[in-house]
Amino acid sequence: MAEVIQNKAKNRFEMHLDGGVAVLDYRLRPGEIVLVYAGVPSALQGHGLGGQIVQAGLDYAREQGLKVIPQCSFVASYIQGHPESWDLLRSEEH
Repeated sequence: MAEVIQNKAKNRFEMHLDGGVAVLDYRLRPGEIVLVYAGVPSALQGHGLGGQIVQAGLDYAREQGLKVIPQCSFVASYIQGHPESWDLLRSEEH
């Protein structure tokens, strides 16, 4: 499985795969990370890559002490299905 890397120059997490690049775009604000867009190339969908890259973003938020603002519906759905990450949400995001 491909490694998730943080591309700070592009404000995104990336997984480089044979079929393309899966991404999680973000914006940093003081004390917060806005998860803007998660995308997986269509040829690679259905293999859990989206969940892996979102989890990498959530892990980063936890490590940095950041609250998460999910703007992407996939990210919001992933968080909803993973109660262990709910503490990362701003209180108004619950």
